[in-house]
Amino acid sequence: MASNSAQPSFEDMLPIMAEKLGGKGLIGELCNGFELLVDGDKGAITFDSLKRNAAVLGLQGLSDGDLRSMLREGDLDGDGALNQMEFCVLMFRLSPELMEQSEVLLEEALEQEFKGFY
Repeated sequence: MASNSAQPSFEDMLPIMAEKLGGKGLIGELCNGFELLVDGDKGAITFDSLKRNAAVLGLQGLSDGDLRSMLREGDLDGDGALNQMEFCVLMFRLSPELMEQSEVLLEEALEQEFKGFY
Protein backbone atom coordinates (compact mmCIF):
# COMPACT_ATOMS: atom_id res chain seq x y z
CA MET A 1 0.00 0.00 0.00
CA ALA A 2 1.69 3.24 1.15
CA SER A 3 5.41 3.69 0.77
CA ASN A 4 7.48 3.25 3.89
CA SER A 5 8.47 6.92 3.92
CA ALA A 6 4.86 8.16 4.10
CA GLN A 7 3.39 5.74 6.63
CA PRO A 8 5.77 6.19 9.62
CA SER A 9 5.39 9.97 9.72
CA PHE A 10 1.59 9.52 9.77
CA GLU A 11 1.80 7.00 12.60
CA ASP A 12 4.10 9.33 14.52
CA MET A 13 1.87 12.39 14.13
CA LEU A 14 -1.66 11.12 14.80
CA PRO A 15 -1.04 10.13 18.46
CA ILE A 16 0.67 13.48 19.03
CA MET A 17 -2.32 15.26 17.52
CA ALA A 18 -4.64 13.21 19.74
CA GLU A 19 -2.68 14.14 22.84
CA LYS A 20 -2.66 17.85 21.99
CA LEU A 21 -6.21 18.16 20.64
CA GLY A 22 -8.09 15.62 22.74
CA GLY A 23 -10.71 13.27 21.36
CA LYS A 24 -13.16 15.82 20.03
CA GLY A 25 -10.41 17.95 18.49
CA LEU A 26 -8.84 14.96 16.76
CA ILE A 27 -12.16 13.88 15.27
CA GLY A 28 -12.65 17.46 14.07
CA GLU A 29 -9.24 17.44 12.39
CA LEU A 30 -9.99 14.09 10.74
CA CYS A 31 -13.24 15.57 9.43
CA ASN A 32 -11.26 18.53 8.07
CA GLY A 33 -8.88 16.09 6.39
CA PHE A 34 -11.81 14.30 4.81
CA GLU A 35 -13.12 17.60 3.45
CA LEU A 36 -9.74 18.30 1.82
CA LEU A 37 -9.86 15.00 -0.07
CA VAL A 38 -13.56 14.59 -0.82
CA ASP A 39 -15.07 14.68 -4.30
CA GLY A 40 -17.60 17.47 -3.79
CA ASP A 41 -20.06 16.02 -6.31
CA LYS A 42 -20.06 12.54 -4.78
CA GLY A 43 -19.59 13.40 -1.11
CA ALA A 44 -16.90 10.75 -0.74
CA ILE A 45 -13.20 10.28 -1.39
CA THR A 46 -12.89 8.69 -4.82
CA PHE A 47 -9.81 7.52 -6.67
CA ASP A 48 -9.84 10.71 -8.74
CA SER A 49 -10.20 13.02 -5.74
CA LEU A 50 -7.49 11.12 -3.83
CA LYS A 51 -5.13 11.29 -6.80
CA ARG A 52 -5.88 14.99 -7.35
CA ASN A 53 -5.25 15.83 -3.68
CA ALA A 54 -2.54 13.27 -2.80
CA ALA A 55 0.06 16.02 -2.29
CA VAL A 56 -2.00 17.37 0.64
CA LEU A 57 -1.14 14.13 2.48
CA GLY A 58 2.44 14.02 1.21
CA LEU A 59 1.50 11.08 -1.04
CA GLN A 60 2.33 12.64 -4.41
CA GLY A 61 4.92 9.89 -5.10
CA LEU A 62 2.46 7.00 -4.81
CA SER A 63 1.43 5.05 -7.87
CA ASP A 64 -2.16 4.70 -9.01
CA GLY A 65 -2.06 1.13 -7.71
CA ASP A 66 -1.00 2.32 -4.26
CA LEU A 67 -3.79 4.89 -4.17
CA ARG A 68 -6.34 2.26 -5.25
CA SER A 69 -5.04 -0.06 -2.51
CA MET A 70 -5.57 2.68 0.07
CA LEU A 71 -9.16 3.09 -1.07
CA ARG A 72 -9.80 -0.66 -1.01
CA GLU A 73 -8.33 -0.98 2.49
CA GLY A 74 -10.73 1.60 3.90
CA ASP A 75 -13.79 0.86 1.73
CA LEU A 76 -15.99 -1.02 4.19
CA ASP A 77 -19.20 -0.94 2.14
CA GLY A 78 -17.57 -1.89 -1.17
CA ASP A 79 -18.75 1.14 -3.16
CA GLY A 80 -15.24 2.02 -4.37
CA ALA A 81 -15.02 5.26 -2.35
CA LEU A 82 -14.51 6.35 1.26
CA ASN A 83 -17.28 8.10 3.13
CA GLN A 84 -16.40 10.17 6.19
CA MET A 85 -16.80 7.30 8.65
CA GLU A 86 -14.67 4.94 6.53
CA PHE A 87 -11.96 7.60 6.24
CA CYS A 88 -11.83 8.15 10.01
CA VAL A 89 -11.77 4.41 10.70
CA LEU A 90 -8.92 3.99 8.20
CA MET A 91 -6.91 6.78 9.81
CA PHE A 92 -7.25 5.09 13.20
CA ARG A 93 -6.37 1.69 11.74
CA LEU A 94 -3.20 3.10 10.18
CA SER A 95 -2.02 4.22 13.62
CA PRO A 96 -1.68 1.20 15.96
CA GLU A 97 -0.68 3.43 18.88
CA LEU A 98 -3.79 5.53 18.41
CA MET A 99 -5.96 2.39 18.25
CA GLU A 100 -4.73 1.55 21.75
CA GLN A 101 -5.79 5.02 22.95
CA SER A 102 -9.09 5.13 21.04
CA GLU A 103 -11.34 4.06 23.94
CA VAL A 104 -10.05 6.90 26.12
CA LEU A 105 -10.43 9.39 23.25
CA LEU A 106 -13.99 8.23 22.59
CA GLU A 107 -14.95 8.57 26.25
CA GLU A 108 -13.44 12.05 26.36
CA ALA A 109 -15.26 13.14 23.20
CA LEU A 110 -18.59 11.80 24.51
CA GLU A 111 -18.11 13.55 27.85
CA GLN A 112 -17.46 16.86 26.08
CA GLU A 113 -20.39 16.36 23.70
CA PHE A 114 -22.90 15.61 26.46
CA LYS A 115 -21.47 17.98 29.08
CA GLY A 116 -24.53 20.23 29.16
CA PHE A 117 -27.08 17.40 29.28
CA TYR A 118 -26.37 16.20 32.82
